[in-house]
Amino acid sequence: MSEANKALYKRFVDEAIGNKSPAVLDELIASNFVDHNPIPGTPADREGLKQGLNMLFSGFPDLSATTDFMVAEGDLVVGHHTTTGTHQGEFMGIPATGKKVQITEIHIVRIIGGKAVEHWGLTDDAAMMQQLGVMPPPGQ
Repeated sequence: MSEANKALYKRFVDEAIGNKSPAVLDELIASNFVDHNPIPGTPADREGLKQGLNMLFSGFPDLSATTDFMVAEGDLVVGHHTTTGTHQGEFMGIPATGKKVQITEIHIVRIIGGKAVEHWGLTDDAAMMQQLGVMPPPGQ
């Protein structure tokens, strides 16, 4: 089961993010999906995940995520990613800066019956805000 779960996770990264296709989430994400760390201002469900991705794509049209490594055990998949993009549109109230960002993310997804049912995520939001110039680096 772990290999099938890793394949589903990889498909999410490749299609939903890589191909900028949030519509694929209807196939990959269960209707009762719970996002324990949604993007602020979005619901903690499948539709909220779509909204969050669309917000990211609007702010960072060239957004891409590279999977640095992935581990699966039982019904859980953990992925460590490096995400890059250029801030070319408004994102979370921040007007476009034209600056490039590179952040680290860790995501944990529970997959049951071939669909994601839960998500926990950790992104380096402070590093992103520092790279965008809206938050000073530590000590400044």
